[in-house]
Amino acid sequence: MNKIVMICPERNSVSKWVQYFKEENSNLTVEVYPNDTQREKTEFVVAWNPPEDAFEKFPNLKVIASMAAGVKHITSKKIPKGVKVTRVKDDYLNYDLSYYVLNAILNYLRDMPLYFQQQQKNNWKRLTYKRPEDVTVGILGFGNIGQAIGKLLVKNDFKVLGWSRSKKKVEGIETFKEDELNTFLAKSEVLVCMLPHTPETEDILNEELFLQLPKGAYLINVGRGAQLQEEDFLKALANGQLSGATLDVFKTEPLPEGHLFWKHKNIVITPHTASITNPKTIVPKMVENFKRMQNNEPLKDEVNLEKGY
Repeated sequence: MNKIVMICPERNSVSKWVQYFKEENSNLTVEVYPNDTQREKTEFVVAWNPPEDAFEKFPNLKVIASMAAGVKHITSKKIPKGVKVTRVKDDYLNYDLSYYVLNAILNYLRDMPLYFQQQQKNNWKRLTYKRPEDVTVGILGFGNIGQAIGKLLVKNDFKVLGWSRSKKKVEGIETFKEDELNTFLAKSEVLVCMLPHTPETEDILNEELFLQLPKGAYLINVGRGAQLQEEDFLKALANGQLSGATLDVFKTEPLPEGHLFWKHKNIVITPHTASITNPKTIVPKMVENFKRMQNNEPLKDEVNLEKGY
């Protein structure tokens, strides 16, 4: 049956996704949960933050396609045995996220947040600044997106390091593997977290890790909010181990109104907007995977459920 069900209670623009699915394949039937029909015939669902028991309602489910690069919102739920999960891999996401990180680092080097604060006080005060070639940026999580970030930073004269579980080879970038984390951190004056969300990475940005960074290091978290141990982070800012941070992801989203991060002078906050999935570029890949499922062919961008990414 040529049918896809979308399970995305928090998405406000589901109609655009449905439109692009129909444009990509006019023979597809696209229904939106919970108003879908004939669940026993549904084999392929597209999901974002689905209800806890949603997948169990589809007895013949074969594939769950994440609407984003992250999959924790899926893997944290009960997935029926034998069901495959795919994630979003898109050059546009890589591009957008890379330029977000570049912008965050340049704002830090030129003290733009402090200038914004001075402006509110009519304070004309010049500050010294660092140049890209004088700064070493460490990318914690050097997969597909991390490498895209690293390549852009190298083009802009930064010294770049990359850390991942297995050794990677990227021209112009010094890379480190799992057992070389301490060496990697000791050299990272700016730390960019691009790790996936797994049980091993929860609260990985903690006091122990911060103390291995150079004194006054700067943190950029575009990975997952669950990776930041918030009390340790605030302590590191207070004692100067960290000089500041740009945060795009948080343990609770939206960030609660009374949260301490909002008014901290050394924290720049953006509302999970470093990169936003564009259905126009993602839907064709999902439709291709739908055809691959029908033909019993290997799926593209399949998630290793044991690793969680």
